[in-house]
Amino acid sequence: MVETLTFENPLLQDFSALCRGFLFTSPWRSLTTQGCFTTITTPVKDGAALGGDFQQQLQQHFASARKQGIANPILVGAIPFDVNQPSALFIPESYQTFNRADLNVPQTAPEETLPHVRRRTAVPDHDAFTSMVAQAVAATQRGDLDKVVLSRLMDIATEQPVDTAALMQRIVAQNPNSYHFHLPLPEGGALVGASPELMLRKQGRDFSSCPLAGSARRENDSQRDRAAGETLMNSDKDRHEHKLVTDAMRETLQPRSRLLSVPTVPSLITTSTLWHLATQIDGEVLDEQENALSLACLLHPTPALSGFPHQRAQRLIQALEPFERQLFGGIVGWCDDQGNGEWVVTIRCGTVKGARVQLFAGAGIVADSQPESEWRETGVKLDTMLRAFGLQ
Repeated sequence: MVETLTFENPLLQDFSALCRGFLFTSPWRSLTTQGCFTTITTPVKDGAALGGDFQQQLQQHFASARKQGIANPILVGAIPFDVNQPSALFIPESYQTFNRADLNVPQTAPEETLPHVRRRTAVPDHDAFTSMVAQAVAATQRGDLDKVVLSRLMDIATEQPVDTAALMQRIVAQNPNSYHFHLPLPEGGALVGASPELMLRKQGRDFSSCPLAGSARRENDSQRDRAAGETLMNSDKDRHEHKLVTDAMRETLQPRSRLLSVPTVPSLITTSTLWHLATQIDGEVLDEQENALSLACLLHPTPALSGFPHQRAQRLIQALEPFERQLFGGIVGWCDDQGNGEWVVTIRCGTVKGARVQLFAGAGIVADSQPESEWRETGVKLDTMLRAFGLQ
């Protein structure tokens, strides 16, 4: 089977059909897949090394796919927060790319498709989370590290199994400018979400990234909303947190880049619920053998997802968080056999399996962070998914 490029297809008019495989939407290039040629669960701990085991395996899988008649194979899926854990990647039998402006997404889902919630549990609860944040603040004030990202889950049990296609329909309709993803998982269920953050996009030798760090809640009143954005832009705490991310990314990308542009001043972007500090990074690779996944693995996880320095932050995360993040805080996307592709950060997301849903949100903790404020920030981030369930 072979892939088809941008197309006119009634599939775009049937949203539920798109959610039978991997679905990824982006303002650059969107795609949907059918079937599975082979799965790849190898951890990407050496995925940034062009001559490493993972990249060699990937090229072997691409070669096998071409031998079986897949002319231009593509790798899709997700990589966990901890790169030592198994990946959730596969090469589909076929795929189509499309312009997401052509995607027919009904603006409302029938009420009967909304799940009736039996139980909602915060993991950890309010007191445990604010205690975690207080410990992380103390660690940054001691100079143990500069920043750590702490997260929490919302564990939801529903009366009936969740219709993931209806859920995705609501996610896309309510967050039209985000990156949307639906990934069937090997153990059943799906990873779904609307990420605002581009980890890495590559086309030819050109690449770009747009890290987010520092956020503030949107306001209903337009004047207060603009003021919230201006306050964020002028916040020493949030600007410091953001600079830690962009400085680390500049240092990481520089040796692999022929050209690299990292602005010194961030810009403001918005989602439906939050203002974010963002920096548009652009560059050109030094080695034409680089691919979208090798660069994404080079960056992942950025200080926006773990902290800085990374190893110290990861140890503190393991000590404080009462769960394994798995795919939460990872990356999701695609890479073709020509090296082009796009990977976004797995945030504003959840996993759905039958009648159980887990939602994920995190916040960057620095020396000036306030535990109660971080609880509220993660709550606002969870709103993206809770609204999709009709539960906000």
